[in-house]
Amino acid sequence: MAHQFFFNSYILDNLPTPATGFDVVQDISEPRLRMYITSRGAKTFFVRKRVRGRDKRIIIGSYPDMDIEVARGMVATVLDDASKKIPVRRKKLSFKEFWDIYLKNQVRRSEDSEVKLVRAVNMHLGELFDKNVSDISKADVESVIGKIKGRAIAARMQEVLASLFKYAIDQGYAKNNPVLGLPKIVQQRRLSPLNEEKVLRLLDVIKSQETEVMKNAFLMMIYSFLPKNKVLSMRWDELDFNHYLWREWPLPDVAVVLLENMPQDGDWVFVGRCKNHLMDPRTAWHNVATAAGMPNLRMDDVYKFFMRQLVWASDREDLRTNMNNLLEKFGIY
Repeated sequence: MAHQFFFNSYILDNLPTPATGFDVVQDISEPRLRMYITSRGAKTFFVRKRVRGRDKRIIIGSYPDMDIEVARGMVATVLDDASKKIPVRRKKLSFKEFWDIYLKNQVRRSEDSEVKLVRAVNMHLGELFDKNVSDISKADVESVIGKIKGRAIAARMQEVLASLFKYAIDQGYAKNNPVLGLPKIVQQRRLSPLNEEKVLRLLDVIKSQETEVMKNAFLMMIYSFLPKNKVLSMRWDELDFNHYLWREWPLPDVAVVLLENMPQDGDWVFVGRCKNHLMDPRTAWHNVATAAGMPNLRMDDVYKFFMRQLVWASDREDLRTNMNNLLEKFGIY
């Protein structure tokens, strides 16, 4: 059962985040209004409603972007809209037209993540673009999914299609979801080879590198709690050394010290060829990982490993403290 109390900004701002997954709390003033709190500190208003025989959770908005009173006021409208009969749209839309609508109204991602999703859909689902969304059959979906090489991306595209057709049904542009009934694509999950001892071994190998830019870039992947693409594309004008920030992301002390000791000339922190930023040093990384006894280690395995260990905090300074404590625990200081 959800924990119940009167929603106010002081309590919501100071709600503890769960270690994993999410917690749910409920408003006493408007009992139909609830909130998710995720392990990453995201807080989202929602309501529950049984629609056409199924329990449905309807997102209202994110806190604090949405005011508490506004969320309370929207509850009745959202529930009424969910109870309305699905409109039957006489106008037919192509898959591409409806994909654009779905992307605008349903996809909530960072700019970089949305660009990657659009690129993947254009690459793998392009043959559906000219078909009417209401005419796409199970065989069409099986055909397009079957041509995708790689189980991970095939599974992701199948999930996207399932969500898109569910939204098409809700909006009255389709009667059936052709993805339903398709066998779920089983992915072979790759396990990261990292542990505390191997992190220190990797760190020793990185510190022995002769190429300064590679050494600093690889160290930053360990120190910053950021994925490789963000580390490699860092710009000097995005760093705030007074507040220990890259953009809005807090940086641990050891990361700040590393950056302060680097020559700050040019636009990019890690300069590659033609005065652009370092792009994808996979050969250099492979040599480092092999020397550390982990030839299959990927650059983003480091980021994922540390983020799994990190205790999340919504307050930026608290998060930075947790980063420092974790790195100290690993003996990285």
